[in-house]
Amino acid sequence: MIPTVTRREAARRDLVAHFVYLAEEAGLDMAERFLTNAEASFNALAQQPKMGAPLTLKNPTLANVRKWRVKGFDNHLVFYEPRPDGVCIVRVLHAASDWWGLLGYAD
Repeated sequence: MIPTVTRREAARRDLVAHFVYLAEEAGLDMAERFLTNAEASFNALAQQPKMGAPLTLKNPTLANVRKWRVKGFDNHLVFYEPRPDGVCIVRVLHAASDWWGLLGYAD
């Protein structure tokens, strides 16, 4: 069975926002490379879902979320849930954002 990668709507919006920002600030080539590397990172996570660091979050629906970086874009973090058939990408956030607050950090 080939591992699957699913994306939550919030993750899709995050990818579009990062693409637009990078295209405007660093050029279309950089933005396209970001998307290519994000997809490669998602596929690597689907192959080895336990690679990322587990997080402790207040939100019970995010109890199994893990964190990884987009290859070549270390300031872009992938938050995902391992699934029996692959991974579900929850969010893709910039490291400088309040990602703990956005995800619901547990005190």
